[in-house]
Amino acid sequence: MTLQSSVEELNGVGPQLAKKLQILGISTVFDLIDYIPRRYDDYSDIQMISQIKPGLVTLRVVIKQAKGRYVRRGLHITEAVASDATSSIKLVWFNQPYRATGLKSNEEYFISGEFGFSGRQLNITNPSVESVSGFPVNTARILPIYRETKGLNSKQIRKAVHSALPFIRGLDETLPSNLVSSQKLYSRSKAYESLHFPENSEDLALARKRLGFEEVFRLSLASLLVKKEQERSDAHAIIFSEVLAQSFVKHLPFDLTNGQRRAVWSVYQDIQKKHPMNRLLEGDVGSGKTVVAAMSAVMALEKGFQVALLAPTALLARQHADTLSTLLEPLGMSERVQLLVGSMNAKQKANLKKAIREQSGTLLIGTHAILEADVTPKNMALIIVDEQHRFGVEQRKKLMKKAKLVPHVLSMTATPIPRSLALTLYGEMDVTLLTEKPGNRKPIKTTLVPPTDRKKIYESIKEQLSVGRQAFVVCPLVRDSDLLPAKSAEETYETLRKGPIKQQIVGLLHGKMKPAEKDAVMQKFLNKELDILVSTTVIEVGVDVPNASVMLVESPERFGLAQLHQLRGRVGRSEHQGHCYLMLSDSHQPSRRLRAVESSQDGFKLAELDLEIRGPGAIYGTLQHGDLDLRIAKLSDVQLINSARKAAQEFIDSRQNLLDYHELHQHITQLQKVTQLN
Repeated sequence: MTLQSSVEELNGVGPQLAKKLQILGISTVFDLIDYIPRRYDDYSDIQMISQIKPGLVTLRVVIKQAKGRYVRRGLHITEAVASDATSSIKLVWFNQPYRATGLKSNEEYFISGEFGFSGRQLNITNPSVESVSGFPVNTARILPIYRETKGLNSKQIRKAVHSALPFIRGLDETLPSNLVSSQKLYSRSKAYESLHFPENSEDLALARKRLGFEEVFRLSLASLLVKKEQERSDAHAIIFSEVLAQSFVKHLPFDLTNGQRRAVWSVYQDIQKKHPMNRLLEGDVGSGKTVVAAMSAVMALEKGFQVALLAPTALLARQHADTLSTLLEPLGMSERVQLLVGSMNAKQKANLKKAIREQSGTLLIGTHAILEADVTPKNMALIIVDEQHRFGVEQRKKLMKKAKLVPHVLSMTATPIPRSLALTLYGEMDVTLLTEKPGNRKPIKTTLVPPTDRKKIYESIKEQLSVGRQAFVVCPLVRDSDLLPAKSAEETYETLRKGPIKQQIVGLLHGKMKPAEKDAVMQKFLNKELDILVSTTVIEVGVDVPNASVMLVESPERFGLAQLHQLRGRVGRSEHQGHCYLMLSDSHQPSRRLRAVESSQDGFKLAELDLEIRGPGAIYGTLQHGDLDLRIAKLSDVQLINSARKAAQEFIDSRQNLLDYHELHQHITQLQKVTQLN
């Protein structure tokens, strides 16, 4: 047998059990070893019967008087008395008739189970029982609880894993021995054994540290190798023109922030090199990323190169086209802006695609339509990807392959990402942060509102509408659900149309609508044909409605902190004061998370808090960065991430041959497919 042998070949795992394990994705012996517990129950504290209290307990006892009987058809009960030196207690098993004959008198057993009331008596119901003389798998230790399926519980999985223990102890090391030693890590075999059969909580923590470290090390190594490979690729060197940069800035109707100046200078330094830039511009809501993109594009356009700007929606693409045309007009470059979206007719598309093939020095703005096979740019030197996490890696690769040389890439996101998360997810990219807001932006006034004040808030919204402003009302659900007691967009839309604000024109927008329908509704709102837009989170990113000054978020408890911060960033995007009301679902005290949104305008601080309180899913779940397979490492563990990333860099610097580590090499190759952009 080998690690790749069928799990059915393990002792005690027959065809039926193997079929059930396969439902959980477990086909081979290694699949079973690599099946990570989702949590643990601690039965390691062995107590005396006289001391136990209701809850999870473990006893070391002798069992007497074990008897079984059928109390009615289909229900069998086995009852026994367990005793130690201090007292006795009743044990009860349901539908386990083998218990009575399997228990030997005068032999000591570990009993683990839940002590509490059953049938108006205090007893232990359906406890696990194992002889003290053997290796305890289901008692007297910290027990792993696995994801289960019908007819297969954690007890059976633990038993199967125990059968694989010789294979666990024979696992080969996958990390360099000097790294295991310098980082004081468990060996791979010790880590897997302690993951499934921890001796104590410290043993379990060290097992998780080793396996989590390896996950982040592999990911960091893959991304750093991608970065190194990119540095060996050829790109167009776009020479900086100080005169052009000064001319652009002189014609701006506002002053650049220091953050924008630093970001633009980073880009200018990168694109002068003959290897491709791969930079992530991470800017908080309203920090002015578009101007940085425009200044980056101008330098390439002036040298006769093509630039592509990829946007997640047609509406946002049109908005970018309008904004960039305005910014480029004083330089006489507005005619170079070309818009390609799916809704254009065949003749328009054909003419534009011909121009893209033949013309130099153009700025092509579009959605996924840019990725179509017959769009073949002449000399694309720079790609700007807005809200880059909205696009899969494969889509970005497709776009980059259209260029003769590898183009420079500037990715932009308004999602504030904590440093530990950015290092892990975007290790192949250089990261620039934009944290300042333009001088004309006022902080958005955010208020937590109890449901009893709903009428008052509607009056505040009507006041804003009466002076020509517009409002968003955001709901967590599209339609009502019996499972989630939260406001839905459809219900709220109908309520507002017929109720408290019925004299206003109300629109509805949600993710289940067709793209063309969504664009049409959003365009109406932009054109001020709607006073109020009731929406789900589809308005979270991108669209700029300067006239919108007020937002009401229903059931804010259903949103992450970063998400709430993104949402409120849709208002207050002009000289008008922005207001965001968070309408609580009930009158209980608001959570720490919501109080933080009310008191802080700093998206990066809120993202850090979201990571701390809710875990990476609150942020990472929206990023769609590919299958990064972080099952054990906690992205809130900054120390682990920094250590693993540093170790990955040291591995590269030491020039060790990755091929010497077969399994590590396989993982790295797979991860490079996820992070590789060219």
